[in-house]
Amino acid sequence: MTVAVVLLTTALVLLIALLAAASAGKLARMDGASYPAALTRAATTFATVITLAATTTAVLASLLT
Repeated sequence: MTVAVVLLTTALVLLIALLAAASAGKLARMDGASYPAALTRAATTFATVITLAATTTAVLASLLT
């Protein structure tokens, strides 16, 4: 049961990160940014969401143990 919850949570975090990155890239293109600039913004957003999820997980793990 625990492995399934971890896998589902990981999939959800990755999905949210991909959606945020796609949105950031689309908004950058709508703002007039070039394709490389939009891709950079999307990659930065993806990395930020993953980092935030990892930090939140570390804090919750330290509080619960």
